[in-house]
Amino acid sequence: MKLYNSMTRKKEEFVPLIPGEVKMYVCGPTVYNYFHIGNARPFMIFDTFRRYLVYRGYKVTYVQNFTDVDDKIIKKANEEHVTSKEISEKYIEEYFKDADSLGIKRADVHPKVTETISDIVKFIEVLIEKGHAYVVDGDVFFDIKTFASYGKLSGQSIEELEVGSRVELNSIKKNPIDFVLWKKKKEGEPSWTSPWGEGRPGWHIECSVMCTKYLGETVDIHAGGHDLIFPHHENEIAQSESFSDKKYVNYWMHNGYINIDNKKMSKSKGNFFTVRDILKEYNPEVVRFFLLSAQYRNPVNFSKELIIQSENGLNRLYNAKENLEYLLENARNLKMTEAENLKLLDFNKHKDRFIEVMDDDFNTADGISVIFELVKDINTVVDSNSSKDLLERALSLLIELSGVIGILVKEKENLELDIEKMIEERQKARSDKNFKLADEIRDMLLEKGIVLEDTKDGVKWSKK
Repeated sequence: MKLYNSMTRKKEEFVPLIPGEVKMYVCGPTVYNYFHIGNARPFMIFDTFRRYLVYRGYKVTYVQNFTDVDDKIIKKANEEHVTSKEISEKYIEEYFKDADSLGIKRADVHPKVTETISDIVKFIEVLIEKGHAYVVDGDVFFDIKTFASYGKLSGQSIEELEVGSRVELNSIKKNPIDFVLWKKKKEGEPSWTSPWGEGRPGWHIECSVMCTKYLGETVDIHAGGHDLIFPHHENEIAQSESFSDKKYVNYWMHNGYINIDNKKMSKSKGNFFTVRDILKEYNPEVVRFFLLSAQYRNPVNFSKELIIQSENGLNRLYNAKENLEYLLENARNLKMTEAENLKLLDFNKHKDRFIEVMDDDFNTADGISVIFELVKDINTVVDSNSSKDLLERALSLLIELSGVIGILVKEKENLELDIEKMIEERQKARSDKNFKLADEIRDMLLEKGIVLEDTKDGVKWSKK
């Protein structure tokens, strides 16, 4: 398996620290609102990557944090006249609702900042003791000049960053690009006791501490959106490697941005959508299919037209699955013929190809294409005369590969009673040779998105 490492800017052979095991940390949401479609992409991509690692036989420990104390959370709490904890707990619950809808599995651990304060304080104390951090009147800052390789992830030097930084008036920092580890308490903000006075953690320190606490001082994979490379992940590296004197992460993975109708998503442009908004209009499995239809490092454009294309594509896969289920229900021959055995070997070549493309930097776009190739092959080969053995193995392989992507997970839908009744009425009209009425009912069902196919084994239906 090869992964593109954002640190080295090239694909590398994936070799975990412990053979057969993977330690993986993914930056989670700041919980002050429903998460938006841009957030959904990394949550879904790296959840799917975790699924694939498990499929390939790895034991994965997957950690995704919640930032539950932050300026935005505090602002929201003050606006609504409630506590920060009430805001964060509310939106953690809402996060799980939306994530569950999109088929995003729970992490093995979902640590919260507010439950890790004592660990954060101890971590900062070590940085101060080692000369990497300094205290100024209750605030604690990381001293960038003490970490010579700062900028190695983003490809920027300390000198370049200093030139481009804004010099703050009356700054209490040694260097303009030093970043805060601990913030002195302000009126109306939640705070905790520390050796430097009442206060709360800075943003960057939390992930270093939670990652180290649950996965160790060096982890296999750290992942998140491209926007986190600088300064968040850059700062994580500086403070973590200064703390442990060890390499922090072996493989950095970052996904590309989402644009809306070819424009950058922005509240000011009115094209800012939460997942909750989108799920009011679109099936969550269609959204998942859409987001995984592009290679994760590439930018993706979200538009109504592309969502409709994804819906049509997903329906084709469901129709193939339901066709196999229908044929299985009516299969007469149990054992495969010699010719069918050869066809099964052709089907299994698609599995090899699926693993090949997914092993090449987790290419879900090509993985989905392979599933369509499998479906095309199955549709060409199977019919009402196929053996039960062949049908079962074809269906099993389709479900296996689709399950890695997290699609085709719904059971065949039961038709609504009125539609069932219409199909029965059409069948009766046909038996009465009232073909005009039968055609009218068929057209009415088509308007409802139900396509009928008359076979020698009876009527088969599918969604358009």
